[in-house]
Amino acid sequence: MSSSDTRAPSGRANDEYGWIDQYAADLHRSAKELVVKGEAARVSDEALAQIITAAVRLYYAKSELEDRPVQAIVREGAETLTATEMLVAVSEMLRDVGLGPMELGLWFRRRPGENIPDSDSDHSGHVARSKP
Repeated sequence: MSSSDTRAPSGRANDEYGWIDQYAADLHRSAKELVVKGEAARVSDEALAQIITAAVRLYYAKSELEDRPVQAIVREGAETLTATEMLVAVSEMLRDVGLGPMELGLWFRRRPGENIPDSDSDHSGHVARSKP
């Protein structure tokens, strides 16, 4: 790896964690290639667990602690994650921390800002339908 490969993206040269932005796209692209080639086994279980744990931890911090919605999935047209891919991963992550669908249902929440009533909503939180 050359010294230019370890630098943070422009504008973040002094940020010791700026490399994450740079390498996230590389990781995303490489993971897609491994899956297409049927070679996902080339990544160790431990490495995968570290990647998922880091992503979940960062997602929590950015969305919950900053109290704002953060896009969780890269939109790629027809290549966006399938429901099956997402639910298999979520199911295993829930199992890994001793949770099940009931706990997910209890914790499921709206995104920050979605619970703010506006003039088109009643007090129940339901948005009123416009009249023709």
